Amino acid sequence: MFRYATIALAAMTPVAALHAEDGPRLTGTRLDITATGEVMRAPDVATIGAGVVTQAATASQAMADNARRMTATIAALRKAGIADRDIRTASLRLSPQYRYVDNQPPQLTGYQASNQVTVRFREIAKAGGILDALVAAGANQIDGPNFAVDKPEAALDEARTQALATAKARADLYARAAGLSVKRIVAITESTNVQSPIRPMMAMSLRAKADSTPVEPGEETLGITLQVTFELQ
Repeated sequence: MFRYATIALAAMTPVAALHAEDGPRLTGTRLDITATGEVMRAPDVATIGAGVVTQAATASQAMADNARRMTATIAALRKAGIADRDIRTASLRLSPQYRYVDNQPPQLTGYQASNQVTVRFREIAKAGGILDALVAAGANQIDGPNFAVDKPEAALDEARTQALATAKARADLYARAAGLSVKRIVAITESTNVQSPIRPMMAMSLRAKADSTPVEPGEETLGITLQVTFELQ
């Protein structure tokens, strides 16, 4: 995907690129091209954030209630086939709760405990069933699932090749239009862009379901944007 191209005299524009400062100077015309290559891949790994939030009159009771429900939640994950190494505690919090009334000091009403875990798994077809198991076990906060390509380097290399081919083709086009030719590539810089399809927030119901929650992973867009500096002659 071609974004922009500029042609300028080398003497007028310093080279900002990935070559040594004491490298050879441009003797011809400088041409800067920005091009993007994109490939699509089906995700092969998913993550879900799950949490338990409890409230009680005392801090110890809030923590005890939370621990009981989180223990059941983690047990449900193990039963669903999630390995211990793929379950990680993301946060654990305990905070007082107050009621605020005008012209009066805050009144302590109790305590809130929160425990959040992050779950990672490869059998993404099980995502809906895992979500249902979490809610049934006592989780009352769900974030996800989020899908990704676990090892994207091969796909990104394909995008790099595509982007560079586009940059070269555009450079040749501009050079011919200006009555010049491409002498060499002076510098290349890159940035990576991975885009996931927009997925609506899931409204989790606490009632039992006959079918698991529907989840569609879609495809990931993996992109590489190159800024390529050419020298024309």
